[in-house]
Amino acid sequence: MTGSTEPHGSQGAGDAPSLMQAAAEVARLAGARALESFGRQLEVEAKHDGSPVTIADRAAEQLAREWIERRFPDDGILGEEFGLVRPEATRRWILDPIDGTLSFIRGVPLWGTLVAVAEGDAVLAGAAFFPAIREIVTAGRACGCWWNEQPCAVSQTRDLAAATVLATDVRFPERRARRDAWDALSRQCRVARTWGDCYGYLLVATGRADVMVDDVVSAWDAAAILPIIEEAGGVLTDWAANPTPFGGDVIATNSALANVVRDILVHDVARAENPSP
Repeated sequence: MTGSTEPHGSQGAGDAPSLMQAAAEVARLAGARALESFGRQLEVEAKHDGSPVTIADRAAEQLAREWIERRFPDDGILGEEFGLVRPEATRRWILDPIDGTLSFIRGVPLWGTLVAVAEGDAVLAGAAFFPAIREIVTAGRACGCWWNEQPCAVSQTRDLAAATVLATDVRFPERRARRDAWDALSRQCRVARTWGDCYGYLLVATGRADVMVDDVVSAWDAAAILPIIEEAGGVLTDWAANPTPFGGDVIATNSALANVVRDILVHDVARAENPSP
Protein backbone atom coordinates (compact mmCIF):
# COMPACT_ATOMS: atom_id res chain seq x y z
CA MET A 1 0.00 0.00 0.00
CA THR A 2 2.97 2.34 0.22
CA GLY A 3 4.59 1.85 -3.15
CA SER A 4 5.94 4.73 -5.24
CA THR A 5 3.62 7.11 -7.05
CA GLU A 6 4.17 8.11 -10.65
CA PRO A 7 4.40 11.86 -11.40
CA HIS A 8 1.05 13.42 -12.14
CA GLY A 9 -0.80 16.69 -11.87
CA SER A 10 -3.19 17.59 -9.10
CA GLN A 11 -6.22 16.94 -11.27
CA GLY A 12 -7.49 13.38 -11.53
CA ALA A 13 -5.32 12.03 -8.70
CA GLY A 14 -7.60 12.79 -5.79
CA ASP A 15 -8.69 9.31 -4.77
CA ALA A 16 -7.74 8.32 -1.25
CA PRO A 17 -5.54 5.32 -2.18
CA SER A 18 -3.42 7.41 -4.54
CA LEU A 19 -3.14 10.24 -2.02
CA MET A 20 -2.20 7.78 0.72
CA GLN A 21 0.57 6.36 -1.42
CA ALA A 22 1.73 9.85 -2.36
CA ALA A 23 1.80 10.94 1.28
CA ALA A 24 3.84 7.87 2.14
CA GLU A 25 6.31 8.60 -0.63
CA VAL A 26 6.77 12.20 0.51
CA ALA A 27 7.19 11.11 4.12
CA ARG A 28 9.81 8.52 3.18
CA LEU A 29 11.69 11.01 1.01
CA ALA A 30 11.75 13.80 3.59
CA GLY A 31 12.41 11.42 6.46
CA ALA A 32 15.38 9.91 4.68
CA ARG A 33 16.82 13.39 4.18
CA ALA A 34 16.40 14.18 7.88
CA LEU A 35 17.99 10.86 8.83
CA GLU A 36 21.21 11.90 7.08
CA SER A 37 21.71 14.47 9.86
CA PHE A 38 20.48 12.36 12.77
CA GLY A 39 23.12 11.65 15.39
CA ARG A 40 25.36 14.46 14.19
CA GLN A 41 26.24 17.69 15.96
CA LEU A 42 23.86 20.32 14.58
CA GLU A 43 23.42 23.99 15.25
CA VAL A 44 20.06 24.53 16.93
CA GLU A 45 18.12 27.75 16.52
CA ALA A 46 15.09 28.96 18.45
CA LYS A 47 12.03 29.98 16.47
CA HIS A 48 9.77 32.85 17.49
CA ASP A 49 7.74 30.53 19.74
CA GLY A 50 10.84 29.19 21.43
CA SER A 51 10.72 25.77 19.76
CA PRO A 52 13.95 24.42 18.25
CA VAL A 53 14.77 24.08 14.57
CA THR A 54 17.80 22.72 12.71
CA ILE A 55 19.07 22.69 9.17
CA ALA A 56 17.76 19.13 8.96
CA ASP A 57 14.17 20.30 9.53
CA ARG A 58 14.45 22.85 6.75
CA ALA A 59 16.22 20.57 4.27
CA ALA A 60 13.66 17.80 4.75
CA GLU A 61 10.70 20.13 4.32
CA GLN A 62 12.23 21.79 1.27
CA LEU A 63 12.68 18.40 -0.39
CA ALA A 64 9.06 17.49 0.36
CA ARG A 65 7.82 20.77 -1.06
CA GLU A 66 9.78 20.28 -4.26
CA TRP A 67 8.27 16.81 -4.71
CA ILE A 68 4.73 18.12 -4.21
CA GLU A 69 5.27 21.13 -6.48
CA ARG A 70 6.32 18.86 -9.33
CA ARG A 71 3.43 16.42 -9.01
CA PHE A 72 0.57 18.47 -7.54
CA PRO A 73 1.27 22.02 -8.77
CA ASP A 74 -2.23 23.33 -8.04
CA ASP A 75 -2.30 22.21 -4.39
CA GLY A 76 -1.52 24.35 -1.40
CA ILE A 77 1.30 23.43 0.98
CA LEU A 78 1.43 24.19 4.70
CA GLY A 79 4.64 23.31 6.49
CA GLU A 80 6.06 23.99 9.92
CA GLU A 81 9.24 25.60 8.62
CA PHE A 82 8.17 27.54 5.51
CA GLY A 83 4.52 28.38 6.06
CA LEU A 84 1.66 28.34 3.56
CA VAL A 85 1.64 28.67 -0.23
CA ARG A 86 -1.51 28.90 -2.38
CA PRO A 87 -3.94 29.42 0.52
CA GLU A 88 -6.80 29.59 -1.99
CA ALA A 89 -6.24 25.98 -3.17
CA THR A 90 -9.02 23.48 -2.52
CA ARG A 91 -6.55 20.82 -1.43
CA ARG A 92 -3.44 21.29 0.69
CA TRP A 93 -0.52 19.22 1.92
CA ILE A 94 0.42 19.61 5.58
CA LEU A 95 4.03 18.85 6.50
CA ASP A 96 6.07 18.36 9.64
CA PRO A 97 9.56 17.32 8.51
CA ILE A 98 10.74 16.35 12.00
CA ASP A 99 8.05 15.89 14.62
CA GLY A 100 9.99 15.54 17.85
CA THR A 101 12.90 17.85 17.13
CA LEU A 102 13.98 17.76 20.77
CA SER A 103 14.29 13.98 20.52
CA PHE A 104 16.10 14.32 17.19
CA ILE A 105 18.62 16.76 18.65
CA ARG A 106 19.39 14.48 21.60
CA GLY A 107 19.84 11.40 19.43
CA VAL A 108 16.61 9.73 20.56
CA PRO A 109 15.16 7.79 17.59
CA LEU A 110 11.46 8.36 18.41
CA TRP A 111 10.91 11.22 15.94
CA GLY A 112 8.94 11.11 12.74
CA THR A 113 8.10 12.83 9.48
CA LEU A 114 4.41 13.65 9.07
CA VAL A 115 2.52 14.28 5.83
CA ALA A 116 -1.22 14.87 5.46
CA VAL A 117 -3.48 15.75 2.53
CA ALA A 118 -6.62 17.74 3.34
CA GLU A 119 -9.55 19.44 1.69
CA GLY A 120 -10.80 22.09 4.05
CA ASP A 121 -10.97 20.46 7.46
CA ALA A 122 -11.37 16.97 5.99
CA VAL A 123 -8.11 15.03 6.04
CA LEU A 124 -8.05 12.62 3.11
CA ALA A 125 -4.80 10.76 3.83
CA GLY A 126 -1.85 10.76 6.18
CA ALA A 127 1.54 9.16 6.66
CA ALA A 128 3.94 9.04 9.60
CA PHE A 129 7.44 7.76 8.86
CA PHE A 130 9.96 6.94 11.60
CA PRO A 131 13.27 6.65 9.73
CA ALA A 132 15.51 5.85 12.69
CA ILE A 133 13.39 2.85 13.73
CA ARG A 134 12.26 1.92 10.19
CA GLU A 135 8.53 2.07 10.77
CA ILE A 136 5.85 3.75 8.69
CA VAL A 137 2.12 3.99 9.23
CA THR A 138 -0.22 5.26 6.52
CA ALA A 139 -3.96 5.72 6.16
CA GLY A 140 -6.52 7.05 3.71
CA ARG A 141 -10.20 7.64 4.02
CA ALA A 142 -11.97 4.25 3.78
CA CYS A 143 -8.60 2.62 2.95
CA GLY A 144 -7.69 1.31 6.40
CA CYS A 145 -4.49 1.89 8.34
CA TRP A 146 -1.23 0.23 7.29
CA TRP A 147 1.86 -0.37 9.41
CA ASN A 148 4.92 -1.33 7.39
CA GLU A 149 2.51 -2.30 4.58
CA GLN A 150 0.44 -4.60 6.79
CA PRO A 151 -3.03 -3.72 8.12
CA CYS A 152 -3.07 -2.56 11.73
CA ALA A 153 -5.65 -1.70 14.34
CA VAL A 154 -5.98 -0.12 17.75
CA SER A 155 -6.13 -2.30 20.83
CA GLN A 156 -9.26 -3.87 22.28
CA THR A 157 -8.45 -2.83 25.86
CA ARG A 158 -11.72 -2.01 27.62
CA ASP A 159 -10.64 -1.59 31.23
CA LEU A 160 -8.76 1.60 32.03
CA ALA A 161 -6.99 -0.24 34.83
CA ALA A 162 -5.31 -2.38 32.15
CA ALA A 163 -4.49 0.49 29.80
CA THR A 164 -1.25 2.13 28.73
CA VAL A 165 -1.65 5.90 28.44
CA LEU A 166 0.88 8.27 26.92
CA ALA A 167 1.59 11.99 26.69
CA THR A 168 4.30 14.14 25.17
CA ASP A 169 4.68 16.25 28.32
CA VAL A 170 2.70 15.78 31.52
CA ARG A 171 3.62 19.07 33.17
CA PHE A 172 0.92 21.26 31.56
CA PRO A 173 2.59 24.35 33.09
CA GLU A 174 -0.05 26.86 32.00
CA ARG A 175 -3.13 24.71 32.50
CA ARG A 176 -3.40 23.36 36.02
CA ALA A 177 -6.79 21.77 35.33
CA ARG A 178 -5.30 19.66 32.55
CA ARG A 179 -2.42 18.53 34.73
CA ASP A 180 -4.90 17.51 37.40
CA ALA A 181 -6.98 15.63 34.80
CA TRP A 182 -3.89 13.84 33.50
CA ASP A 183 -2.93 12.91 37.04
CA ALA A 184 -6.41 11.47 37.57
CA LEU A 185 -6.16 9.47 34.34
CA SER A 186 -2.67 8.19 35.04
CA ARG A 187 -3.65 7.04 38.53
CA GLN A 188 -6.40 4.87 37.08
CA CYS A 189 -4.42 3.18 34.29
CA ARG A 190 -1.88 0.40 34.43
CA VAL A 191 1.02 2.23 32.75
CA ALA A 192 1.60 5.94 32.16
CA ARG A 193 4.51 6.98 29.95
CA THR A 194 5.84 9.96 28.01
CA TRP A 195 6.69 8.25 24.75
CA GLY A 196 5.65 11.44 23.13
CA ASP A 197 5.22 13.40 19.94
CA CYS A 198 4.03 11.40 16.95
CA TYR A 199 5.56 8.15 18.25
CA GLY A 200 2.81 7.87 20.84
CA TYR A 201 0.15 7.95 18.14
CA LEU A 202 1.99 5.23 16.22
CA LEU A 203 1.74 3.06 19.33
CA VAL A 204 -1.99 3.70 19.67
CA ALA A 205 -2.69 3.04 15.98
CA THR A 206 -0.82 -0.26 16.13
CA GLY A 207 -2.39 -1.47 19.37
CA ARG A 208 0.73 -1.18 21.52
CA ALA A 209 -0.71 1.63 23.63
CA ASP A 210 -4.30 2.64 24.31
CA VAL A 211 -4.35 6.42 24.83
CA MET A 212 -2.19 9.36 23.71
CA VAL A 213 -2.80 12.99 24.66
CA ASP A 214 -1.19 16.30 23.74
CA ASP A 215 -1.93 19.63 25.34
CA VAL A 216 -0.60 21.82 22.51
CA VAL A 217 -0.40 20.85 18.83
CA SER A 218 -0.33 22.65 15.50
CA ALA A 219 -1.98 21.53 12.28
CA TRP A 220 1.23 19.91 11.05
CA ASP A 221 1.53 17.92 14.29
CA ALA A 222 -1.94 16.42 14.18
CA ALA A 223 -3.39 16.39 10.64
CA ALA A 224 -1.66 13.18 9.52
CA ILE A 225 -2.61 11.50 12.80
CA LEU A 226 -6.38 11.85 12.35
CA PRO A 227 -6.85 9.34 9.49
CA ILE A 228 -4.23 7.06 11.00
CA ILE A 229 -6.12 6.75 14.30
CA GLU A 230 -9.59 6.67 12.76
CA GLU A 231 -8.76 4.15 10.05
CA ALA A 232 -7.12 1.95 12.70
CA GLY A 233 -10.48 1.92 14.49
CA GLY A 234 -9.74 4.55 17.12
CA VAL A 235 -11.11 7.95 18.06
CA LEU A 236 -9.30 11.28 17.78
CA THR A 237 -10.69 14.55 19.11
CA ASP A 238 -9.50 17.80 20.58
CA TRP A 239 -9.87 18.47 24.31
CA ALA A 240 -13.38 19.82 23.64
CA ALA A 241 -14.34 16.40 22.18
CA ASN A 242 -14.56 17.72 18.62
CA PRO A 243 -13.36 15.20 15.99
CA THR A 244 -10.70 17.45 14.51
CA PRO A 245 -6.90 17.69 14.39
CA PHE A 246 -7.13 21.47 14.10
CA GLY A 247 -8.34 22.34 17.60
CA GLY A 248 -4.90 23.02 19.08
CA ASP A 249 -4.81 19.89 21.26
CA VAL A 250 -5.47 16.18 20.79
CA ILE A 251 -6.77 13.08 22.56
CA ALA A 252 -6.39 9.76 20.70
CA THR A 253 -7.81 6.51 22.08
CA ASN A 254 -8.99 3.11 21.06
CA SER A 255 -12.76 2.99 20.64
CA ALA A 256 -13.44 0.99 23.78
CA LEU A 257 -11.85 3.59 26.08
CA ALA A 258 -12.98 6.69 24.21
CA ASN A 259 -15.85 7.62 26.49
CA VAL A 260 -14.21 6.91 29.82
CA VAL A 261 -11.02 8.78 28.92
CA ARG A 262 -12.95 11.81 27.72
CA ASP A 263 -15.11 11.73 30.83
CA ILE A 264 -11.92 12.22 32.82
CA LEU A 265 -10.10 14.65 30.56
CA VAL A 266 -12.72 16.63 28.68
CA HIS A 267 -15.57 17.02 31.11
CA ASP A 268 -13.54 17.78 34.22
CA VAL A 269 -11.28 20.19 32.35
CA ALA A 270 -14.24 21.94 30.72
CA ARG A 271 -15.80 22.56 34.12
CA ALA A 272 -12.51 23.88 35.52
CA GLU A 273 -11.60 26.07 32.53
CA ASN A 274 -15.12 27.37 31.91
CA PRO A 275 -16.76 27.65 35.35
CA SER A 276 -20.43 28.55 35.48
CA PRO A 277 -21.15 32.13 36.61
